[in-house]
Amino acid sequence: MAVRTIGANEANGTVAARPGTEGSPRAVTVLGATGSVGRSTMDLIADAPDRFRVEALTAHRNVEGLADLARRFGARFAALGDPSGYGALKAALSGTGCEVAAGPDAVVEAARRDADWVMAGIVGAAGLPATLAAVERGALVAFANKECLVSAGSLMMERVAARGATLLPVDSEHNAIFQVFEEANRAAIDRLILTASGGPFRDHTRDQMRGMRPEQAVAHPNWSMGAKISVDSATMMNKGLEVIEAHYLFDMPSERIEVLVHPQSVVHSMVAYSDGSFLAQLGAPDMRIPIAHALAWPRRIRTASPVLDLSAIARLDFSPPDESRFPALRLAREALDAGPAAPPVMNAANEVAVAAFLAGRIGFLDIVAVVEATLEHFDAPVPDSVSAVIALDGEARAEAESHVARIGGGTRPAESTR
Repeated sequence: MAVRTIGANEANGTVAARPGTEGSPRAVTVLGATGSVGRSTMDLIADAPDRFRVEALTAHRNVEGLADLARRFGARFAALGDPSGYGALKAALSGTGCEVAAGPDAVVEAARRDADWVMAGIVGAAGLPATLAAVERGALVAFANKECLVSAGSLMMERVAARGATLLPVDSEHNAIFQVFEEANRAAIDRLILTASGGPFRDHTRDQMRGMRPEQAVAHPNWSMGAKISVDSATMMNKGLEVIEAHYLFDMPSERIEVLVHPQSVVHSMVAYSDGSFLAQLGAPDMRIPIAHALAWPRRIRTASPVLDLSAIARLDFSPPDESRFPALRLAREALDAGPAAPPVMNAANEVAVAAFLAGRIGFLDIVAVVEATLEHFDAPVPDSVSAVIALDGEARAEAESHVARIGGGTRPAESTR
C-alpha cells in the first residue's frame, strides 16, 4: 500500500492536473466547517479566493456560524447534522441560492457532491459515514478525523484502494510523516516517530491530575484545538489514536511506531531510515500549516502562520512518554494488537468518557479507567462492514456509559496504572 494512500489517478498524473490547475479553482467541501479545523480551513480559502471554490459546508448544530460561512463563501450547499435547525438555516440563507438540508443523510449528501477536495473535519466516529462517502467517489480527502481510521481502518483503506481515492493526512504528526516518507525507499525505513507535546499535565503526578478540572484539561500549552481533542491530548489518548492511525495510513506495525514527548511542538514527526538518517518536518504549532499543505497538494500556498525562528527557540527536547502516568498510550497499543474489534470499542468508550468529564460527571483519571473497563468487559465480533462498525460503536458507548454511571453513583472502576 502506498504510504500516501495515493490511488491509481496519481500514476497517470490526473490527480495533480485535475483540481486547482491554472485558471481553474479547486472545488472544495468542508465537513465540520464551524469547528476548529474547519474554521482554519475557511481562513486559508479566504486568503486565496481565486484558487478555491466552495461547493458544500456542514456543521452539526451551529446555524449562525454555518449560515455566515455559506454566505461569505458562496457555498452551493449547506447541511446541518441536527435536523432541528433546518428551519432556521433555511431562513438564514433565503435568497442566497444556497441549497439547504439537515440530518445525518444531508451531511453524507454534502460529501457526495462534486468537489475535488473534501475536508473530513467532523470530530469523532460520527464523521465516518460522510468521510466514507467522499472516499467512495474517489475524491481527495483531507483527513482530520483520526477516529474514522481508528474505528474502521481496514475497511477505510480497502475503500480508498478500490475507489482510487487519496487520503491527505491533516493531523500535524501524520502530515509531517507524509511529507518526509520516501515510498520508493520503504524497505529502508526503520521506524516512524510521532512527537507529542505531553499536554497541559505532562509534568503532573497522578495525584495532581486526579483533581484537574475540564477548564484546565482544555488549556493546551501549545495548540489551539477543540475541547475533545484537547482532553485527549491531556490524557495522551490522542497519541494512542495517532499510533493506530499511522499504522493504517502508512502500513506500519505498532512496534515500529515510536512516540517521543517533545514539549516545544516544533518537530511534528520524523521518519528514521536504516542508514541512520532522520527526516523531520518542522514548523510553528499552527494547524493552518498542515491544512494548507493538504488544501493545495501537490502544490503549496502561502499562509499567515508565524515563521519558525529556531534561534529564538534555542533548544529542542525529547523524552519517552511515561506510561505509568499516562496509560492511554498503552491501552491504544493493546487495542491495536487485539484485532479490528478493539479499536472501535476503545474509541467509542473514550468519546463517552471525555464527554462525561467535560460535563463534570467523572474525574480526569476516570476517563482512561472507563476506557479500560469497557475494553475488559466488552467482547465483540470483528466488524465486517460499515454498518457493523456503527452498530459496534453504539454498543460500546452503552457499555461505557454504564461504567460512567457507576462512577457517578460512587462505584468506581480501578484506575489504570499497570
